[in-house]
Amino acid sequence: MAGVELSELSGVSFPDMRRNVVSAVRALADEEYQHRVWVGRIYPQEGFYDDLSVNLNILYDDTLVLDDPPSALGTVLTSEAEVAAMVELASAVDDLLRREGNDKTDAEYVASPLWGAVLRSASTALVILSRTG
Repeated sequence: MAGVELSELSGVSFPDMRRNVVSAVRALADEEYQHRVWVGRIYPQEGFYDDLSVNLNILYDDTLVLDDPPSALGTVLTSEAEVAAMVELASAVDDLLRREGNDKTDAEYVASPLWGAVLRSASTALVILSRTG
């Protein structure tokens, strides 16, 4: 994956899963990307697909990084700072889903007044994920 440095992958048991986590967090942190790809469906290449659901599935179901951040330490996350950042991101996403429900469109989620907390916590998490490892 472009943008993930080798140093970000050291110290984890599942580097490919970590790449997916970093990619999903990057998508959650990039408001312009969300509007272009998730809402506008303007994809960078043929055969590409991405939306909020794909990224949440990676972070909750595939890697458990947001479902149980401490359990991802050593497997996908490299430090307590990363765990703390994921706890904050999980809190923001959980609050959004609790208040907005699970059946909104991506456009409705990104228009929610709670989306700003998701953007901020994802941006913070991305910075931490990019500097540790």
